[in-house]
Amino acid sequence: MIKSWLIIGIVAVLVAVGLARLNTPEGYRWFNRQRRPVWLTFERLIPVIWTAIFISGAWSAYVVWEAASTKSQPWGLMALYLLLEVVIMAYTPSMFWFRSLRVGTIIGAVGWFLGAILATLVFPISIMAMILLIPYLLWSPIGTYVTWVMEKLNP
Repeated sequence: MIKSWLIIGIVAVLVAVGLARLNTPEGYRWFNRQRRPVWLTFERLIPVIWTAIFISGAWSAYVVWEAASTKSQPWGLMALYLLLEVVIMAYTPSMFWFRSLRVGTIIGAVGWFLGAILATLVFPISIMAMILLIPYLLWSPIGTYVTWVMEKLNP
């Protein structure tokens, strides 16, 4: 039988790679032309931060699956984890397609609310799973705020 951590990891990678393929070179050029706030000195670290967040999120899903599988299969929670990843990964291609930082701000806010709902739902199942969602819950408002500020700098 295939291990749950392997299935969760494969699904997470396939979703991330699949949605990242929707990014376009024109979108990257548009985004790179946008002005950034002068205090945004950590932009080079953002890929590393997101990698850590995705690993934590997948680990959280694994912990929930293992903890809940003794009672019942947590399909609803796994669907919510998947939806959260899709929303997170839709941020960049949506901004690129619509050439709109406002779209990114809205998607960032929606993602944070989904993450907060997910953390609330997994808390009774596993405190560790909820703790593993904290990096996303802390970072998402920062990324959303940066996008909002960029929107103001690029009317």
